[in-house]
Amino acid sequence: MIDFWLHPALILIVGGLVLPFVQKGPLRKLFLVAVPVMAFVDVVMFMDEGVFGLVQFMDWQLTFGRVDSLSKVFAYIMTLMCIVGTIYGLHVEEDVQHTTAWFYVAGSLGVIFAGDYLVLFLFWEVMAFASVFLIWFRRGPKSMATGYRYLLVHTFGGLVLLAGIVLRYKATGDIAFNLLSDAVGGNHGFSLHDLVNVSVPTYLIMIGFILNAAVPPLHAWLPDAYGEATVTGAVFMCAFTTKTAVYALARGCAGMDILVPLGVVMALYGVVYAVLENDTRRLLAYHIISQVGYMVAGVGIGTAMAINGSVAHAFAHILYKGLLFMGCGSVLHMTGKSKFTELGGLYKKMPLTFVFTLIGGLSISAFPLFSGFVSKSMIVAAGFEEHLYWAAFLLTLASAGTFLHTGLKVPYFIWFGKNNCSKETWEKAADPPMNMNIAMGIAAFLCIFIGCYTPYLYGMLPNQTEALYYAKKVYSEYHVMESLQILLFTALGFFLLIKKLAPEPTISIDLDWFYRFGGRGFYWLARKPIQNMDNRVNEGYNYLGLVPLMTTARFWSWFDWHAIDGVVDGIARGVRAIGGKARALQSGQLQYSLFYALSIVAVVLVVYVLS
Repeated sequence: MIDFWLHPALILIVGGLVLPFVQKGPLRKLFLVAVPVMAFVDVVMFMDEGVFGLVQFMDWQLTFGRVDSLSKVFAYIMTLMCIVGTIYGLHVEEDVQHTTAWFYVAGSLGVIFAGDYLVLFLFWEVMAFASVFLIWFRRGPKSMATGYRYLLVHTFGGLVLLAGIVLRYKATGDIAFNLLSDAVGGNHGFSLHDLVNVSVPTYLIMIGFILNAAVPPLHAWLPDAYGEATVTGAVFMCAFTTKTAVYALARGCAGMDILVPLGVVMALYGVVYAVLENDTRRLLAYHIISQVGYMVAGVGIGTAMAINGSVAHAFAHILYKGLLFMGCGSVLHMTGKSKFTELGGLYKKMPLTFVFTLIGGLSISAFPLFSGFVSKSMIVAAGFEEHLYWAAFLLTLASAGTFLHTGLKVPYFIWFGKNNCSKETWEKAADPPMNMNIAMGIAAFLCIFIGCYTPYLYGMLPNQTEALYYAKKVYSEYHVMESLQILLFTALGFFLLIKKLAPEPTISIDLDWFYRFGGRGFYWLARKPIQNMDNRVNEGYNYLGLVPLMTTARFWSWFDWHAIDGVVDGIARGVRAIGGKARALQSGQLQYSLFYALSIVAVVLVVYVLS
């Protein structure tokens, strides 16, 4: 047992705050790599299992460091991906982009090691408010509006989560982050007392988790945000938010039956929308929804093998999805284009990027000898073992769709197919800078290594007995031949129907349509009826001399001026920005103000913990 425990999130937060003071040049790049490496070494070498980082706050004892087999494997892959993502972004000169990315990863690590709901909620919100800058810093024509939508959705999810935490504490007096009870499972009956004290808090917390996991219909924020983030920001975002939510579900909601159909719907929903997508990064974002669906279904199944499968697939997914976003991000970085209808024929111009992206596509498609094969199949096998045949077969079907669109469509229509590049795009096309190639090479190597040497991944899984059992079956003759048949027939179908699958410059309408128009409705409500009522009250205050009415009107006027007007005006400004450009997008004042506010909060937190 160790006497001293250092939270890896603290390393990233302090490193992010020190970075602006590091001189530009080779020393800065060394510092950029050293900080996440230190966090990774901290996780690998100094994380003995136990409870650490206990802080007394009012009547609660907060736990910043609960270390066990489940938290360690997530912390391992997240700090490893932080190294890869930082190397990929070494060419970025703007310090604040690196700092916000590290704060974002620190938020994820804070959730991973949280032993109670207050610490979890604190870092949950750090994730949301840090990651939004990875959208805004792209400074594109849609960045401000997309960031506002992302922030509003995650603020709503955070409030739902907080409501569940408060109600659960009121009912139990306990803030420990452990497995929740599944009231619908039949353990608590249907009395009003049980409904209020068990079911409602449980499902509010679960809703807060599944919003971050992008479970439909709470999913539209993901393709909206990830497709509009910076090139390096999207690499970080694809790896952390949804997988942190998977960890939270595995920790708190394992075995909840409702998660099985939700996960299956996710797996199929993402594949269907990927069929319609013309933008490369939005297509990859929809496939995040699909792949996280496997993990959510595995958590819902809840057996030891299913949980192992969800954890293993989250581990593999972080690497191969990061690799895919790095590959398509490299195309965007070099050519300025991300739509299939504006690309094509780039295999001669960007050969290394093609190879790396193809490895990512084969990994996500669960091709034998690649990482997805040894993780995704574990969840399907757990479904069959629990006689959930409908779920297992539908997940297998979704796997074929994944290979069709990510394993085949993405590489073919970017690097082969019809050349739709403009003259300017074609001249700019080339493999990206060395640091980006190194990062993609590391991720590609790990995707192959995990698929070929299963003890590396299986040895870290939380349920070792089931991991060793499945390790003997994963490369059985039957399993390999079954997978190859599905994949090869999918490939045959792709090339037979290639003209039908050719991308078109279309826009897919998803469920975000409702809150986009709902935002416009709220703006109208705030500026018309509410403002008219405000004017009527002020008139009553000015012209009616009755003391009770004057007192009421005076209070309403004070409350309206100090509370309602401020809130409504703030939200209305955000909603208005959703529909058009904001001046703050040009000056960057809003983004930097929010960033430095977040930095101050982080400094206060660090000082408090250290004291």
